[in-house]
Amino acid sequence: MKRHWTKAVIVVWLLAGLLPVAGTGGSAAMAQALERFEFSEPHLGTLVAVTLYAPTETVATEAAAAAYARIKVLNRILSDYQDESEVTRLCRTAGSGTAVEVSPELFEVLSRSLALAEATDGAFDPTISPVIKLWRTARKQRQLPDPQQLATARELVGWKHVKLDAQCRTVELLKPGMQLDFGGIAKGYIAQQVRDLLVRRGQNRCLIAVAGDIVAGDPPLDADGRETAGWKIGVAPLDKPNGPPSRMLRLKNCSVSTSGDAFQFVEIGGVRYSHIVDPKTGLGLTQRSSVTIIAPDGANADGLATAVTILGVERGLKLIEQSQNAASTHRTAALIVFVGSDGLTVSESPHFNAFVIDN
Repeated sequence: MKRHWTKAVIVVWLLAGLLPVAGTGGSAAMAQALERFEFSEPHLGTLVAVTLYAPTETVATEAAAAAYARIKVLNRILSDYQDESEVTRLCRTAGSGTAVEVSPELFEVLSRSLALAEATDGAFDPTISPVIKLWRTARKQRQLPDPQQLATARELVGWKHVKLDAQCRTVELLKPGMQLDFGGIAKGYIAQQVRDLLVRRGQNRCLIAVAGDIVAGDPPLDADGRETAGWKIGVAPLDKPNGPPSRMLRLKNCSVSTSGDAFQFVEIGGVRYSHIVDPKTGLGLTQRSSVTIIAPDGANADGLATAVTILGVERGLKLIEQSQNAASTHRTAALIVFVGSDGLTVSESPHFNAFVIDN
């Protein structure tokens, strides 16, 4: 099956175990009428799992169908694989001097991507597509890109060459040949959009998992219909990605995203390259890593996970602290694991431990 996004590392697991909360009798009567339903369909180059609580199977099935329909719509907007997606059609206008009116969804994703590009000095860059396409070929052929082709592709990368007009909701790509790639933020954004859709339909107790990007709604219920403390999420260890979780997290009404190269990498000339590309070099990262970000919404978590992976520990942790939103009830937090000559180096942001529970 064709992949639809370049950033997809399944290093986070959803576990079935639930944590009951004492003293939730007030919500128990309402909660007891709800049943848990789980759905899974192939979308975005991976399996998208939707877990929700509903009063009947019919209500749950209709909600899941609406969720997957929304994913298809968003994929037709944001995918750089589809010849007639909205983003592909926008890229055809690059350098034409034309400002194109775009959908609210495309404008939002691009606006948030450019804000992150500015905050990271281009470590995260939505215009990286020409380089990404070269790197995809390099991974398949197990051969580094031709230096001249790489230099030409890098000349087309530059987030400052995108002009937005929020009032008219238009986008202008200033340089001919520019192309957009939302692989570092789209899955989290889409998962959040699905969660918001389910909440509007009344399915507040839900969880959406798109590979390593997970968005949680209200907490699940235990076997007696009592509200629990949150969804239990396991983070896979970098050194043993198929082993037991290195951390157990408890989440509700927030998002978690993990980015890394545990499963997607290539060895060329004795060097291990990640699928995650540094815009400054145009090549895959060579330092093994796993970055888990907890944030108030899916796009933030997904984009920050990509950015911190490229920035490294010191600059990454600084970015996390700068990303705190005083208006949000949830803090942004990070777990950063890198493999160096001395083995694993594990760093946590100040707020990460608040989400960690015993296995």
